[in-house]
Amino acid sequence: MLTIVSVAYPLAPVGPDAVGGAEQVLSLLDAALTAAGHRSIVVACEGSRVAGTLVPFPAPAGPLDDAARARARAACRQALDRALRHWSVDLVHMHGLDFDAYLPDPGVPVLATLHLPPEWYAPGIFRLERPDTWIHCVSASQHARCPPSDRLLAPIENGVPLERFGARVSRRSFALALGRVCPEKGFHDALDAARLAGVPLLLAGTVFPYDAHERYFRDAIRPRLDDRRRFVGPLGPRSRRRLLAAARCVLVPSLAPETSSLVAIEALASGTPVVARPAGALATIVEHGRTGFLASDVAAMADAIAAAPSIAPEACRAAARARYSAERMVAEYLEVYGRLAGAG
Repeated sequence: MLTIVSVAYPLAPVGPDAVGGAEQVLSLLDAALTAAGHRSIVVACEGSRVAGTLVPFPAPAGPLDDAARARARAACRQALDRALRHWSVDLVHMHGLDFDAYLPDPGVPVLATLHLPPEWYAPGIFRLERPDTWIHCVSASQHARCPPSDRLLAPIENGVPLERFGARVSRRSFALALGRVCPEKGFHDALDAARLAGVPLLLAGTVFPYDAHERYFRDAIRPRLDDRRRFVGPLGPRSRRRLLAAARCVLVPSLAPETSSLVAIEALASGTPVVARPAGALATIVEHGRTGFLASDVAAMADAIAAAPSIAPEACRAAARARYSAERMVAEYLEVYGRLAGAG
């Protein structure tokens, strides 16, 4: 039996209905470890829901500014230290963008998953001096953007529980976009493309209390909303699955080099085509003309929205089954956990 401590990004709660991809992957791994008879310990902020054992620390209150980040990092490190004193741990698996700020003392192997573009991390993570510390990516395109490092392992692509998707609902005429509402996600272009295509659009997601996110919603999103382009806020798991299955297409207009896209993968698992910018891993997740369309600007997105009904739902589902099952992802992580725990 392995004892794995998973450490979440300190500012985001973990759970099956978490907004962020990193939190969703952590939640899947926690559930799989527990189901397989391993000990799963999760260090995350209060309000998190886990299958294993939660070691909580205070959730941030108020604006998510530098002071809030500093408090959360310190609280996360204290909670991690408590976990390591209480249990004999085989490996610590870290998921946060700032994981290097609360690395444990040497003595236990550490694996850090880079869920975001490599350029967003502190450059020092690729030359960490801490022994028995490894990093890895979630896609080949992200891996290729990393500098050479003897700490860098082969990527493990994200997966989703395919059996949860594909709700039996009638296909509707609306397009769907969902995720964290922030500038790099490009949802203003999704709204413009839907208007140009003459198609209704639902935008679902969370506006976190970062100043830049709130300004983006106020200045770029709210002025584009009307009776046919609506913001519906965060979704529960059931509503999310129903909308993914009912939409004519899912828009992923990201302006950042996406390392993966659980939204796109969930759409494919639902039999729904994806219209995406060819940004990072999206260029390989979406097979242009077969499971959706790659579109570099608003006009091309509008054309793709119009053409989305030409995509066969079964082609989307088959692509998800072939590459993006949660079972495949979990098996790859368990192999790495065992290998690194034995090397530590």
